[in-house]
Amino acid sequence: MPADQFTRLRLLVGDEGLNRLQNAFVVVAGLGAVGSYAVEALARAGIGRLRLIDNDVVSLSNLNRQLFALHSTLGQPKAQIANARVLDINPDCKTEPVQAFINADSIPELLSGNPDFVVDAIDSLNPKTELISYLRTNNRRFISAMGAALRTNPALIQTGAMSKVNHCRLAFMLRKRLRRRGVPLDFPCVFSTESREHIPAPVYPEESELTPGMGRERTVMGSLPTITGIFGLTLANYVIQNLTASQPLA
Repeated sequence: MPADQFTRLRLLVGDEGLNRLQNAFVVVAGLGAVGSYAVEALARAGIGRLRLIDNDVVSLSNLNRQLFALHSTLGQPKAQIANARVLDINPDCKTEPVQAFINADSIPELLSGNPDFVVDAIDSLNPKTELISYLRTNNRRFISAMGAALRTNPALIQTGAMSKVNHCRLAFMLRKRLRRRGVPLDFPCVFSTESREHIPAPVYPEESELTPGMGRERTVMGSLPTITGIFGLTLANYVIQNLTASQPLA
């Protein structure tokens, strides 16, 4: 077998599995602490087409946990940085960097082209609610990340249905909104079962780096690069296994 950059991957998933990955179209929404690691793994797994969506630019506070955040990339759009990194990993990947805010109006266009899988790595409640509502209502294949902040134990990170997520304020608020819309809670999520309710979560207010009124002003919680990275890699692993499996995984 001649060596190429996907030799080790081919040995595991076979020619058919690799072909599925290389012909797959995946959308990643949110390119921060979780999404950046998901993109990294998907690019190295040979995904043939990636649409990379984020409206933010890199800021100094991103350096502790976001793969695309470097001193050399401060102030640059995350979507463009992600695009350049993916192409450096796999020049054959068809990339689409999109610097856009996700809302009810923009989602149909952002998800155009019939993607094989969507990764929701958004950390803001309003756009996350809109994205999940659209995906589940339209029976799109996707996986969503719940809250990774304040967690310290990687052994408690798991994948399961949204209805089973506990000890997560983001999931609690998201479920309330989805139930009001009649959205089923059977979609897959990556979450931690670690209880952090005793931690005083709001530490300090963070100014939005985006246009005021776009819904991103929020309190900030502490986070570890190890935990957010594992969340992102677990999202990517779920996508890879589904795309290479003969039957969709639960």
